[in-house]
Amino acid sequence: MKNNEHTFVICAYKESPFLEKCIQSLKKQTRESAVIMVTSTPNPHIFRLAEAYNIPLYINEGQGGIVQDWNFGYSKAKTPYVTIAHQDDIYFKDYTKEGLHCMKSCSRPLIFFSDYCELREGRYVHANKLLVIKRLMLLPLRPKLFWNSVFVRRRILSFGSPICCPSVMYAKDNLPDPVFRVGFRSNEDWEAWEMISRIKGAFAYSPRPLMAHRIHGESETSAIISENKRSDEDVVMYSKFWPGFMVKILVKLYAKAQKSNSI
Repeated sequence: MKNNEHTFVICAYKESPFLEKCIQSLKKQTRESAVIMVTSTPNPHIFRLAEAYNIPLYINEGQGGIVQDWNFGYSKAKTPYVTIAHQDDIYFKDYTKEGLHCMKSCSRPLIFFSDYCELREGRYVHANKLLVIKRLMLLPLRPKLFWNSVFVRRRILSFGSPICCPSVMYAKDNLPDPVFRVGFRSNEDWEAWEMISRIKGAFAYSPRPLMAHRIHGESETSAIISENKRSDEDVVMYSKFWPGFMVKILVKLYAKAQKSNSI
């Protein structure tokens, strides 16, 4: 049954050939949610799909960009819980059900996120170097005992960002608005997690893969990595946790791990 607790916000950009698959996965959830769509690049492709699936469409007429669109979409959601759905990705049928269950098991939830797999050239990839590293980093959050530990989550984030951004469900009532800060191109999510990690409350985590993150040559992540523009932002983020000599070491290690996140 449809609930008034959770909204998927689809951030549509240009003419993604994967957008309809994403929409279909949201419509097939075992726990139905509200679905809305936002864009700063309106075009017939987006209009057609919004109309075909009866999805309210909001046009961001202000400054465009990934962070701007995320914040705009986040502001349009009227439910307590929100997921910013990336247009190329697929959400498995129990995502909403599991996310709400975990959120409601906390006295003060901040975010929920899950494990994930990759979708490469039509094939689901459940294990590679990057996925294994992220799962190892998140091992301390498997026990619910540590969901409320500021120390544990900040230690995890001090080595990188293992949280899959499109898997995140936000508890709007317990978070600042906006969640994302304009200025980053690749680490806007890591910076948000670092900010949220300081707030009293829970980082709820499910080790079940509840979504598939599509990796393809046209994705923004692949483009950023191929342009070698990530390292400067990595330095900024690591500097929030470590002294200079450690920052240099970690940036090099992180860059090697992220290379698997492109085609």
